[in-house]
Amino acid sequence: MSEEFGARVRLFAAIEGGSVFWGDQVRVNGPLAVVDRLLAGGYHGEKNSAAKIADRLRGTSVDAALAHIAAADSYFIAPTDADWPSGLNDLAAPPLGLIAKGARENLEKLGESIAIVGTRNPTSYGVRVAGELAAGIVDREWSVVSGGAYGIDAAAHNGAIVAEGVTIAVLACGTHVKYPAANEKLFEEIEETGLLLSEVMPSVPAMPSRFLIRNRLIAALSRGTVVVEAAYRSGSLRTARDAAEIFRPVMAIPGLITSPTSEGCHRLVAERCAELVSSVSEIFAQVTLL
Repeated sequence: MSEEFGARVRLFAAIEGGSVFWGDQVRVNGPLAVVDRLLAGGYHGEKNSAAKIADRLRGTSVDAALAHIAAADSYFIAPTDADWPSGLNDLAAPPLGLIAKGARENLEKLGESIAIVGTRNPTSYGVRVAGELAAGIVDREWSVVSGGAYGIDAAAHNGAIVAEGVTIAVLACGTHVKYPAANEKLFEEIEETGLLLSEVMPSVPAMPSRFLIRNRLIAALSRGTVVVEAAYRSGSLRTARDAAEIFRPVMAIPGLITSPTSEGCHRLVAERCAELVSSVSEIFAQVTLL
């Protein structure tokens, strides 16, 4: 293990994901130089969080961090690894690393993947459509990415699993937490045939801000994002806009004009942020335009 790799692991454990500032510092100066400067107090005049991060670094050894990851049957992926998902590099704030749980070879499936996202309170129509789309996508030997939440996310993961394909859940908590708890069996099934991915250490709990930070990863890991059902104001719309910002196709499934759960999808189409699609073939037509 190189000193640079060890420094990156320590920074990953100490810094909350989604920071453009710290991402730039690591990219430009390298993780070892950033650790040294933090511990020397070199950032205290520039960044209010630097002192807290330095304290966390002093309390975190590389061996302890890696042991904690291994104890959760997980492993650390760095941007320098050959199987790092290259789509993440398009983000303004790429992750310093990722924690993964599941067969490592499934990382290769992220090169040909489509995200399916939507409301946690779907209609039966939304559940059926999400599952059928996911099954159709994996039938073409692509993978399905979603966020492991209730509702549309779970329906998409289940659709891929039933069709014996690969699905990847990007969590807003650690890989050892299993949030939401009612999806624990689903997470176990995803571990067996796909991957759980996280930008935080394995025992870190979910919190509201981490869902928004997580959404950008779903967008960047996928070749395109499909919103099945979403309210007028929804975290799924954030994922869609994150995808649009890095020039990934955004697609929306139409619903009844009287359905509140489809208002977000119709809003994306009306604002020309998304293409309206109604089938797997139409989804692939958008994605293969790239």
